[in-house]
Amino acid sequence: MKSRFLLAVALIATVASGAAEAGARQKLQAFAAGLKGLDGRFEQRVYDGDGAVTESSHGLVKVSAPRMFRWETLKPSPQLVVADGDQVWIYDPDLEQVTVRNQSAEEQASPLSVLIDPTELDRQYKVSEGGSAGGLEWLVLAPKQAEDASFRQARLGFGAGGLARMELQDSLGQRTVIDFGPWQRNPKFPLATFRFTPPKGTDVVGTPVRKAQVTPLRD
Repeated sequence: MKSRFLLAVALIATVASGAAEAGARQKLQAFAAGLKGLDGRFEQRVYDGDGAVTESSHGLVKVSAPRMFRWETLKPSPQLVVADGDQVWIYDPDLEQVTVRNQSAEEQASPLSVLIDPTELDRQYKVSEGGSAGGLEWLVLAPKQAEDASFRQARLGFGAGGLARMELQDSLGQRTVIDFGPWQRNPKFPLATFRFTPPKGTDVVGTPVRKAQVTPLRD
């Protein structure tokens, strides 16, 4: 459950500056321009150090400025992660359990907030140009605060439709590949999209906070 959450959170940051990064950076900046929200699908595969698939899943992802997101795994096992701006809720229907924690601590070391606020890239990451591969332009990201990050390196692949793939590698050699389906830009989300109320009878672990202390993101 913890690993799934970290992968989801990795989904909330990243960009760079410098002439050498023009290709991928320009695609990211074009995609992020005027962006207030995203609605799409994902397919995720986790590989072990030998390159064997150990986990695969797919579902829905929604992101809304300045700091809200919803990551819903549909198959093979349902799970829901909702960030409402103050706290992050991780709900496992099979276990009838939800974990809640302060969102600020989790948001510090993420790789999708760059789509909402590209200035977060330079502050949090060492960025290098990854070149062109598979029809995508790549940015390679290494967390500046490596000891606090859930991944050692992230690769973001941009195509004509924006962010198409994200690859994460941890210190143990495990690699996670997330492919994103067509994005809908700036949709009108229902108010309930980024809210979570534990179902009756659900075991709640943790205590909700009233107001999270978060890094500045674009309003």
